[in-house]
Amino acid sequence: MRILLDTHALLWWLSGDPRLGPAATALVADPLNEVLASAASLWEIAVKTRIGKLEADVAEIAAAMRDQGFRLLDIAIPHLAALQTLPAHHRDPFDHLLIATALVEGATFLTADRHAAAYPVRILSASS
Repeated sequence: MRILLDTHALLWWLSGDPRLGPAATALVADPLNEVLASAASLWEIAVKTRIGKLEADVAEIAAAMRDQGFRLLDIAIPHLAALQTLPAHHRDPFDHLLIATALVEGATFLTADRHAAAYPVRILSASS
């Protein structure tokens, strides 16, 4: 299975946060699954760090992602084209881009965001 991590799921995994539930943890840890992370998540982390909402180091997170064997996805034109077609069920532009990326990549979106279910994307609960 291809799994795209929402930004919070990525951070929870890397920090060992128990908010990432046992089922979600098992999916990310399963070597048969391809775990994807988007450059949009790194961008979101950088923005939130810059405005004081988060304390993180993007370079360290990127290195940890590589160490974990996660595949880093660049923001590509097909992701942006899909983004243009999404309805605006909520206002988080990072979530919108991550959902569009999951759709284009044929990935299941691992998230705890309750708004994600309003979009036509396969979802796995990050909390379960």
